[in-house]
Amino acid sequence: MISHGLAVPDLGLLYTSGQVAWDAEGKLVGRGDLAAQFAKAYENIDAVLAAGGSIRSKIIKETIHLVGYDTDNAEQLIALIAGCRGEGQTPPASTCVGVETLFAEGFLVEIEVVATL
Repeated sequence: MISHGLAVPDLGLLYTSGQVAWDAEGKLVGRGDLAAQFAKAYENIDAVLAAGGSIRSKIIKETIHLVGYDTDNAEQLIALIAGCRGEGQTPPASTCVGVETLFAEGFLVEIEVVATL
């Protein structure tokens, strides 16, 4: 069993586990489509944030694990990340980690965040 998020009220922070593009039944959403997987992962992040008493605009740190990342697709990644933020929002501290694979075949991105409450 895993926790999708953990609130630390004394510190005013909420930590999420890495969120991927899966639906409520654990099935992959957006096979082969990085943009669709980004959108679904952030939709899942929104659900964890809401359950913990936060919202996307309160994200202060994000770590993105991306299958097959290289500098040739950096501009695409920047555009995908920007599209997941509100206009005019100050970007959080962010790290992108290129990985060979995630926990299951077909998943292209996993995102974990820290947000304020």
